Amino acid sequence: MNKDDLRKKYKEHRLQLDDAEIEKLSLEIANKALELPVWDYRYYHIFLSIAEQKEVSTEYLLHILQGKDKEVIIPRSNAETGELTNILLTDQTVIKKNRWNIPEPQDGIEIKSEMLDVVFIPLLAFDKQGHRVGYGKGFYDRFLASCKPDIVKIGLSFFEPVEEIKEIFSSDIPLNYCVTPDKVYKLNLK
Repeated sequence: MNKDDLRKKYKEHRLQLDDAEIEKLSLEIANKALELPVWDYRYYHIFLSIAEQKEVSTEYLLHILQGKDKEVIIPRSNAETGELTNILLTDQTVIKKNRWNIPEPQDGIEIKSEMLDVVFIPLLAFDKQGHRVGYGKGFYDRFLASCKPDIVKIGLSFFEPVEEIKEIFSSDIPLNYCVTPDKVYKLNLK
């Protein structure tokens, strides 16, 4: 399937989930993520979920990261440049939804992309080679291109992988892992 078809299909699949299912599946994803070999790093970048898009809730993963005393970094998007800014999450961080209902930090301590060790990435669909389909704006591909080459890239998905995503571009940066409620997929581990 091509990216547009997958984007449409998986948006519809997510919209069929009710709030209780989203919470249950998100907790299962967080518990499954504990199997990842990534808990010895320091800087973890994680998105804050868009509830209106029925994304995987990252609240449980945030609790795990904070419980392990990790440095948690959250993104702020710039619609004009298509870039993400990395902000350190602290007790003083003020979070508000932007015009697309994305919860974002209003200000805070900026962390350079090169310092990040692990990034949790939102997606709509992924394939067995580690390619993913997001919302199509390219924010995460631009962001990942600015990170160090060995950053660990982890997708979070309610759904199992598709066989293959068509229309892969040279700017598409594949995942190393994707976590679903039932499995941790090891992908593109070079």
